[in-house]
Amino acid sequence: MMDAIYFDLDGTLTDPKPGITRCIQYALQRLDHHTIPTADELTWCIGPPLRSSFVILLGGDHADRAVALYRERFSDIGLYENGVYDGIDEVLTALRASGHRLFVATSKAHVYAERIIDHFGLRRHFERVFGAELDGTRADKSHLLEYALKQVAVDPSKTLMIGDRSHDMVGAKNNGMKGIGVL
Repeated sequence: MMDAIYFDLDGTLTDPKPGITRCIQYALQRLDHHTIPTADELTWCIGPPLRSSFVILLGGDHADRAVALYRERFSDIGLYENGVYDGIDEVLTALRASGHRLFVATSKAHVYAERIIDHFGLRRHFERVFGAELDGTRADKSHLLEYALKQVAVDPSKTLMIGDRSHDMVGAKNNGMKGIGVL
């Protein structure tokens, strides 16, 4: 039996596409980027660390400014342009009732992840929410999971990571955890 289960947030518990893509578009517009991709063209940006996505979109010179502009919109508007996937509340309720310890492990800045979890009424399911720092510390899922495992002192071999991106599975593997990918 798994003692602890870590869930990714974006794309696993919630559908953040409208908020994330609109905030990326906002940042690109503010930087006078020549082409603004559509929301569908930006779907690949959901999951990886934000700065890494901006490096791909803009190159390294403008990535930090783009992150600041993204957060300008995200902190008040974009984080709520989001929704919990159907059935998630029931799944989390059943897992808690069967004795599993549940945690969130997201590359999103923890200050935003905490607000999202609270806004959508998911707090009661999770012991803790782990996320990156605003300066990018622990944005890499392997480093984040290493930190989260140590913080709650669980045996990685009895721990599961559930996520929707390769970063989640690589992070789990690098920490001796099992991983389940969701679509």
